[in-house]
Amino acid sequence: MRTKIKNAVSSKVNTIGLPILALCWVSFFWGTTWIASKEGVKHMPALQLVAIRQFLGGFLYISFFLFKKAPWPKGKQWKTIIILSILNFVLSNGLSTWGVKYISSGLGAIIGAIVPLWIVIITFFRGERLSRLSVIGLIISFSGVCVIFYDHLSDFLIPNFRFGIIISIISTLTWAFGTLYTKKKAATFNPYFSLGLQMFISSILIFAYNGATGTSVSLSAIPAISWWSIAYLVIVGSILTFIAFIYALQNLPAEISTVYSYINPIVAVILGALIFSETFNAAIAIGGGVTLSGLYLVNYSLRKTRK
Repeated sequence: MRTKIKNAVSSKVNTIGLPILALCWVSFFWGTTWIASKEGVKHMPALQLVAIRQFLGGFLYISFFLFKKAPWPKGKQWKTIIILSILNFVLSNGLSTWGVKYISSGLGAIIGAIVPLWIVIITFFRGERLSRLSVIGLIISFSGVCVIFYDHLSDFLIPNFRFGIIISIISTLTWAFGTLYTKKKAATFNPYFSLGLQMFISSILIFAYNGATGTSVSLSAIPAISWWSIAYLVIVGSILTFIAFIYALQNLPAEISTVYSYINPIVAVILGALIFSETFNAAIAIGGGVTLSGLYLVNYSLRKTRK
């Protein structure tokens, strides 16, 4: 009897405790990747960092599944993987990393959190009706963004800052399209293997772009601090945290598994202020809180609509 009770308790801990731990990991460490990206792109071209990161991460994933003799994608699964590699990794990850070269890591993380707003707007233009809660969430989030940027109005006169904001916003739009495409064309293929293939394909495309535009530097010219940043982004950001993210997504209710998206920006803003002395004032604190509150309402509305 004791053995049965012990096994039941152990099973419950594994089915609830481990996914929660995975979510805590994602919530904190994806926030730290903004800091690693910021440090890395200080000393090398941003897109070259992205290409190296995706190549190494994708190579490790693919090597593992080759060792396990896992089946490769077939037919239309390849089309989905290629499209997602462009939307999520070439454009979204590439542009967001490029963006933090010109703006603070905290600001980049806050912009990165607005993906649900784009999803609501895109679905509206596709002919779907917006719920009252979605509209309220959009208004609240937009108000929060206005508060955040109040102290940055003069910075928009700086071309590099303006460019960083624009490409960061575009990166959230492409991630939103990638999210919607995933839901529409969800394949029954191994999500971890798919992730590795997306990373690897995106790295080849970005390497090709860097070569064509001559924006790369020789590997020997990349300083040690950037290599350490890449190593952190590959091991923690691309491998461990993505595995934890997919695991949490598969084992937790949607309303819990999306909590990470509210915590990542907070982690990035606080660490950015502590490590890089980035601005952390009342406008960012209040505006960030208001924006995340609006995003929560939008996410809640989206989940309610799906149900």
